[in-house]
This record gives sequence, structure tokens and C-alpha cells, in this order.
Amino acid sequence: MICTVFILLAATLTLYLYLKSTYWKRNNIPTAKGCYPLFGHMLSVIAMQKAPGVLIQEIYNEYKNCSMVGFYKGLVPSLIIREPNLVKSVLQTNFSSFRMNGFQVQKDVDPLFAHHPFFSFGEKWSNGRKRLSYAFTSGKLKILFVTVTGVCKKFQDYLDRRLSSNDKYEVELKYLFSKFTGEVAANASMGIEGRCFGDVDDPLAFDQIGQAIFQPNFFGRLLLNFISLFPSVNRFTKIKIVKEELEQMFRTLVKENLEHRRKESTPRHDFLELMVQLEKEEGKQLPVDALTAYAFTFYADGFLTSSVTLSFIGFQLAMHQDVQDRLREEVKTVLEKHGGVLTYEAVKEMTYMDQVISETQRCYSTLSVMTKVCTEECTLEGSDGLKCRVKPGTEIVIPIYGLHEDPRYWSDPETFDPDRFSEERKHEIKKMAFIPFGEGPRMCVGMRMALLQMKSCLATLLKGYKLELSPKTKLPLKLVPLVFITEAEGGLWVYVSKL
Repeated sequence: MICTVFILLAATLTLYLYLKSTYWKRNNIPTAKGCYPLFGHMLSVIAMQKAPGVLIQEIYNEYKNCSMVGFYKGLVPSLIIREPNLVKSVLQTNFSSFRMNGFQVQKDVDPLFAHHPFFSFGEKWSNGRKRLSYAFTSGKLKILFVTVTGVCKKFQDYLDRRLSSNDKYEVELKYLFSKFTGEVAANASMGIEGRCFGDVDDPLAFDQIGQAIFQPNFFGRLLLNFISLFPSVNRFTKIKIVKEELEQMFRTLVKENLEHRRKESTPRHDFLELMVQLEKEEGKQLPVDALTAYAFTFYADGFLTSSVTLSFIGFQLAMHQDVQDRLREEVKTVLEKHGGVLTYEAVKEMTYMDQVISETQRCYSTLSVMTKVCTEECTLEGSDGLKCRVKPGTEIVIPIYGLHEDPRYWSDPETFDPDRFSEERKHEIKKMAFIPFGEGPRMCVGMRMALLQMKSCLATLLKGYKLELSPKTKLPLKLVPLVFITEAEGGLWVYVSKL
């Protein structure tokens, strides 16, 4: 009897594993090579040999003649789409069938991140996006810009102190730009001092707090990597992304600030003040938990993605002195036109800077892949005739690295060329082949704020300083396999010197 039960269980398990591992074959979709039992195609990522984006890009490049490729994240079938028209179908045309992002958090585990528009869906997503969008209109950005320019002055003073007794200041770019974005996030989210520009690193400074979240120790990064690959597992493991003490700190800061804001009439230039204005317009107070989550969203997004993008921009400028010189000339010309003052209008006029930012994002996008989960059955059809009836729960992977470096859409894609995005040539760019901020209804809500702070930072840096590559930077760049955000192994090191 026991033997019979064992045989039945073994047969059932074998059938289950067979059905799981042959899902794409049975649906007539090409399947990537290198699939291992239980691990699927993710063994090299789990073993920390490759970054997830690098693995997806390798699969993308191997199947040049296919519009879509199936692979397995463990036992879970996922689909890589390789054509811009399919990307458009997922992000725009059939958005109602792909409303959820692949990476999700548990509300009872990470309540702050659970309100983040990137992780939420349904009514919570639409409410959060509407309220955050309110803060990023042109009129509201002009209010926040006052705070950004204050941080630019702190940034300049910090660099001057570093160079007061030395001709050159050797620094890792992400470390440097995290100070700028951390200070902007603190000042512009809640109107408080970020303490990022002290001469000695302060563990309570907002750049150091951000590093603790997004650059934890080896074990913490390993756990973060694992739950980003297999988010459903976190229903049982209950791993927190945001530490309890940090969550409580934000709750206290927002609660105390709100009490003052709702009583006083002194105008402020920060996100929390805009939320108080929104309350007055709507005629009701917003829940403190939601406001705390929105303030944290403002901080987390502004701190991390912008500092990563700025670090790769700084690397490209140090590598390409001709681009740096041309951009500096634009900055000086525009500032001279505006009386030497960095204004909101001056920042908007720096169009070559927009090109440099875009080309850097093409070469080193902050996110290597974008994942969507099917919520309603939908059919995807490629130009090669491949057709897939996508079932609810199936994960769709949009390979950002692959699209951004595909020679079908970019001439000489390995070359850093900001003029690809010039007014004369940008019409050549294939729609949906360049998606650094995403596209469609779930496009990054803070895109305009991110560009505003990045351009302000670069203008402040280039008008008075020069960047040169340090030998500490390991070339060619290799991406760290432990993070889901793009990061170079060994860091991006430069020398900063005064002009």
C-alpha cells in the first residue's frame, strides 16, 4: 500500500514537472536553451554569476529571428517579447490585460512600498498615481525647483571644500550623486534637511539611509535579489524591503510635519505642502498612512534611480571629453542668457543635455528589464507569425537592454552618440525601442521631476568643474549580479577638478 502511494506521488510529481517544463513547447513558442530542473533558466542568476538583465539580453540576442521566446523562472513560464509592436501591445494597446507589474510587495510586510505606483494596481494604483501626478505638473515643478536650486548650492559648496587643498578629488560617482539626490529627496519631499553634505558621512543622512535600503550587506542583497526574481515566495518568507526603524522614522516625520502644515499658512516648496494643497482642493484630509507612503515613494524614486542615471552620465562624460566640452559650452551659454542664474526656464533650454541623458539611458538603462503580469487572457502575435494566447498569471518580460542595443533599431549601437536624439535625427528612433521610463498608463510618474533634478545637478557640476576617468574604474564595465538596478562592478570612479 505504501509503495503504491509512493509510486502515485512520484508519477504525479513527474507529470507536474513535465507539464511545467514543456509549457512553451506545447504552445509552439521557441524555448531558450539552458533550462535546468527546478531552477529553469535562472541558475546562473541564482548562483550570482550573471545579472538578470544580462541573462535576458543573451536570450534576446540568441533568438534574432523570433518575435518572442519562452523561458522559465524556476517552474514558472515567462515570455520574452522581442519586437516594439509587441511591447506597444503590452504597455498600451492591451494595457487592461497587463495592468500589474511583475515585482509585487506584500501589504502586510512593506506597507510603504505597497502604495508605490510601481508595485500597486487597481484603485490603489489609480489613486496614488493621480495624487503623485498632481505634484509633477509644470506649475508644481516650478515650486519644487526652488528647493532643487538650494541643493545645487550645497552641492557646489561640498565640491569646493573637497578641492580647497587638493587639485583633484577622486570619488565614486554613485556615492557623490547620492548625496545630491538624497538631499533633494529630503528637502523636496518633506522640507527637512537631508544632512548629506557633511564633511563626515552621517548614518542618519538621507543618502546613507538610502544606501542602507538599496545597498544592504551581502546577505541582504542576496535576499533582495531572490524576492525580485520570485516575488510570490515572499508571501511565505515575509522579507521586508524597508526596515522597521526607517518606516517608523518616515511615519513620525510625516505626522509631525502634517500637524504644522495644516495649522500654519507659511508657503513651503516641497511635496508634502502640495499634498496639503490637494487636501484643500478635495475638501478632505488624506490618510496619514497614504501620505507617508507617497512621501516615501517620492524619496525612494528620486534618490535611487536618479543617482544611478547620473553616475553613468558622469562616467560617459569622463570617457568622452568632447561630449563633456560641448555640454559645458551649452550650459554656460544658456546660463549667460539667463543672467548667470540657473532658472527653471534655463534648465528646459538645455537640449543637448537632454540628448546626453537619453543616450546614457540607452546604453545603461536603470532597469535592465520590465516585467508585466497578464490579468486578462490576451493574444500576442509577432511579425514572424508566432502567436501566443497569454493566460492570466503569465509573466511577460520586456528586455530593455536588448531593445536599446539592437542594431535593427540603432546604427552602431556600441557607440556613445548623443546626436541620435537630436532634433534632426530623433524621428529615426523606432517607437517602443527606447523606453527608459516605461510607456503607457504605467509610465514613470516622476519622470519630469527626475529630469529636472538631474539636469540641475549636471549644470551645477559642469559650469565649474571637470570630470576625468580614474584608473579605479574597471573597464570594460561589468554589471553587478546581485542587484535589480543597474550597477557597475567596482563602481564608477572619476577625478573632479576645478576649471
